Amino acid sequence: MAIERYKYRAMNKNGRQVKGVISAANELDLHNQLQGSGLELLQCSVLKEKKSVLGQIGMGKKIKMREIIQFFTHMNQMQSAGVPLLDSLSDIRDTTDHPQLRDIVSDVYKDVSEGSSLSEALAKHPRVFTNLHVSLVASGEETGDLTAVYTQLIKYLKWVDSMQAKVRKATRYPLFVTVFVIITIVVMMGVVVPQIVGFIQTEMNTKLPFYTKALIDTSDFVRAYWIQLLSTPVVLFVLYKVLRRVSDEFAYKADRAFLQMPVVGDLIRKINIARFSQTFGALYASGISVLKGLEAARMTVNNLALVEALESVQDQVQTGSSLSEAFKTSGEFPTLVTRMLKVGEESGNLRPTLDEVSEFYTSDVDESVQGLISMIEPGLTLILGSIILWIAAGVFGPIYESFQNISDLV
Repeated sequence: MAIERYKYRAMNKNGRQVKGVISAANELDLHNQLQGSGLELLQCSVLKEKKSVLGQIGMGKKIKMREIIQFFTHMNQMQSAGVPLLDSLSDIRDTTDHPQLRDIVSDVYKDVSEGSSLSEALAKHPRVFTNLHVSLVASGEETGDLTAVYTQLIKYLKWVDSMQAKVRKATRYPLFVTVFVIITIVVMMGVVVPQIVGFIQTEMNTKLPFYTKALIDTSDFVRAYWIQLLSTPVVLFVLYKVLRRVSDEFAYKADRAFLQMPVVGDLIRKINIARFSQTFGALYASGISVLKGLEAARMTVNNLALVEALESVQDQVQTGSSLSEAFKTSGEFPTLVTRMLKVGEESGNLRPTLDEVSEFYTSDVDESVQGLISMIEPGLTLILGSIILWIAAGVFGPIYESFQNISDLV
């Protein structure tokens, strides 16, 4: 039986109209699903798939981190107030403004009403609720203290949102400035310089200096190959992405090379250590075992060289080594991390220690990002300034020499 996507308008128990999209076999199935969710169907129609480019690539449909934080914040508030789970989900479904999140919460409500646990219902939507979210909620269900888990999860998600903002700042701003400088140079060499140099070549009967000849040759090269010059970085980036997907060895060697790079390598290491520490700390505080916490937290690390090191850590802990000793043996983590972990293990307060590691590296990441930007800005400014100085010298040098020749004749 074919499953269709239905766009519906319904009324909840408070008399408020609710709109959304849900999958159903037919209108009767849709009606039954909505009734099971406490909604009375008013109007429905089959949702036709959009054929536009934006529709195909899914732009504008992603549920943002802030909306996930808001979801768990509402769940935490209602759980603290003693509101039953189904009523909490119903209220969130009826009040959320994001249509896709509303549909997902409707599905979660339906699954829970049919006997599934909240963690099982959330696990059916992995694009929104990750394994980490599901694991934390499941641990709260086991201990019976969902409020503490929600609080821990909200804190973690806010930290992730802040860290993602730092990473975007570290990558997008330098990239934007670099692209701007490249486009400026191409425009100047391909459009501005030929017009000015054309005047010098036709109107002045003087021998051109070497730097002007070099400027003319460079300008001719840019005009002849400007498409290749602009497309080469894009082609290299796409090629890099393809090679990462088809070759695990290439991806590992690339990540290893990134860690060896000055400034950038340290920044990548600090971001991943901060992300791992915060994730592992949240899992550990929720009562999840060290081994399961290591495995789940490892999934949040992006660099394959560090992932391999964390796999080694997990194997050593499984064979009886202490956490600090396993991190030390891996050789990929600073001595500060191993020392703080050792102190936490000896004092029996590992969770505060993990918080301190995460906070230290979070602050360090912010400083490193600012340092990277402050290093890139003057470098790009120097390059652009040198190009402009070269153009000025190449243009005005022959003009100045022609004036000198005229004054000598006079």
